[in-house]
Amino acid sequence: MARRVVNGSAIRLVNRSAILELVRDEGRVSRADIARRLKMSLPAVMRIVEDLQREDLLKECGPAKSTGGRRGQLLGFNGEAYAVIGIDLGGSKMFGVVADLCGAVQHALYREHERGSQDTYERLCAFITQLLQKPRPKGQKVRGIGIGVPGVTVTPAGIVRWSPALNWRDFPLQDKLAQRFALPVFVENDVNLAALGEWSFGAGRGTHSMVCLAIGTGIGAGIIVEGTVLGGAHFSAGEVGYLLPSTSFLGKPAPGFGHLESLASGSGVETRARAVLSAAGRGAQATTMTSRATFEAARQGEAWAKAVVDETADYLALAIATSRRCSIRKSSLSAAAWRLQPICSFRAFKHRSQASSSLCPISSSRPLVSVRPRWVQSCSCSRGQLNIWP
Repeated sequence: MARRVVNGSAIRLVNRSAILELVRDEGRVSRADIARRLKMSLPAVMRIVEDLQREDLLKECGPAKSTGGRRGQLLGFNGEAYAVIGIDLGGSKMFGVVADLCGAVQHALYREHERGSQDTYERLCAFITQLLQKPRPKGQKVRGIGIGVPGVTVTPAGIVRWSPALNWRDFPLQDKLAQRFALPVFVENDVNLAALGEWSFGAGRGTHSMVCLAIGTGIGAGIIVEGTVLGGAHFSAGEVGYLLPSTSFLGKPAPGFGHLESLASGSGVETRARAVLSAAGRGAQATTMTSRATFEAARQGEAWAKAVVDETADYLALAIATSRRCSIRKSSLSAAAWRLQPICSFRAFKHRSQASSSLCPISSSRPLVSVRPRWVQSCSCSRGQLNIWP
């Protein structure tokens, strides 16, 4: 087994990140307090703080409380000094923001695009250009661009190995964008980034391990284990869309979307809804049916739509139950998943019990998904108020 050696530069980077995180979370803290709480030497803290001040990432915010000797200075996080561009690149839409390092959103932009279009990259570049041209506070510099991509993404190289939603294979997105915009660029799987955001600031805050399940054009999961995003040996640990919904799928190839997401994603719901309507002789309605319209029809009590939604919940519950049996402690759901959450919660526990003899025996006393009554109209999460399945 190859031995890993950590050099001084790597340790310094870890300490630098720890100091930034502590100051950001605490608001104001002295150098002595940083050294005490992080168990670092005061000279080491002072050297790193000096570097961070030169970069405008930390600033002095006034004198600390006197402890009998010379009063030190309190340090604060200077998140307003820089802006970052963040983009969620979906299979049929782009959502981007300009935000400062404190997370305050200064501008937001949304665009739809044709699924699998050959010019998606050029449209992305035009989208980034629009965000860069948005007005910012005087003197605020753009520190970098972060992009979440649906599909298997190799990090830290930022190569999109395979994205059926975008029809990209081995696409060096990070290098191409860095050359084009002359800025640092970070490319990761979109749901991994969503999981990291929820773990840091949202539904997963305070947990050690969690799963974030996202439903869009496809289905993906971001997995955090003991505070680290789990990418897996082939960067596809969270590709739950390729799970087999039943034994009938054994031996069947899945050259594009996986079997589970072909049934239970937004596009899968749309496909199944159209098939049901066509079989019922309602071809005209089938041609214009969407997943959103299917859910609305289910809310109105139409039997065919309720059957599609119930079946979707069963498919998703199988994925949730599988994750639950693998000892992940908590989950966070995308907006689409929240609408199915009350149904999936009950079915997940049912499937988990039925599968307990064949799946990993390790479990936790905490539920993967909190069970909410079906009459609950909204829930609070880091994305704000989201309507869920009534």
